[in-house]
Amino acid sequence: MKIEEIREKTVQELNEMVVDFKKQLFDLRFKKFTNKFENAADLGRANSQMKELRKTIARVKTVLKQKELA
Repeated sequence: MKIEEIREKTVQELNEMVVDFKKQLFDLRFKKFTNKFENAADLGRANSQMKELRKTIARVKTVLKQKELA
């Protein structure tokens, strides 16, 4: 998700996004550690999705902080 899209959202929407992204991240971690992936390609995709989710959560939290300070 691009930063411009994130900045257009309200504080309530941003908080909901953080909760949703954290749930998705938890689900991916859970699948990874319980070996629910059928092959290495799925595991690789999960690793890249987790990385992207962590970055997106950081972006959303940054925008939330900026809105709080404004």
